[in-house]
Amino acid sequence: MIIEGSFAVDAPIDKLFDFMLKPESIMTCIPGTESVKIIDDNSYECIVKQKVGIITARLKFVNRMTKIEKPTHIEIEGEGEDMTKLGHFKNKTTVDLKEVSPGTVEVKYVSDVSIVGKLAMFGDRIMRAKAKDTEKEFTKNLKEKLKAIV
Repeated sequence: MIIEGSFAVDAPIDKLFDFMLKPESIMTCIPGTESVKIIDDNSYECIVKQKVGIITARLKFVNRMTKIEKPTHIEIEGEGEDMTKLGHFKNKTTVDLKEVSPGTVEVKYVSDVSIVGKLAMFGDRIMRAKAKDTEKEFTKNLKEKLKAIV
């Protein structure tokens, strides 16, 4: 399943890029994040709790930044599972930043997500709706956190 979107953030591109490279910073913007553990310079483990339909899942996964081109491009690969064994997933995400005017950056992302198990029964429509809701909350949280560092 391909999930993609874009949004604008009022921040200098360098500050936004640096913020996005820090798992302990960027993951605090994702609703339901319970923990972030740095593994090495490019890898981190997370636990995120999400409600999808009638099911609440606690997802434990490892993300690895596989390509970094400062200050405009990040590629991330991840893999994990629901801690109650509802399913397993893999994802590949590309994030591109583009300064559209001084102090305003457009963030575009594309995620290729593969889900197996009971979580997959919700299908594309419900998962895409959940992704859009999560993006809205993530964007709001990101903008609030960037106000403190800009």
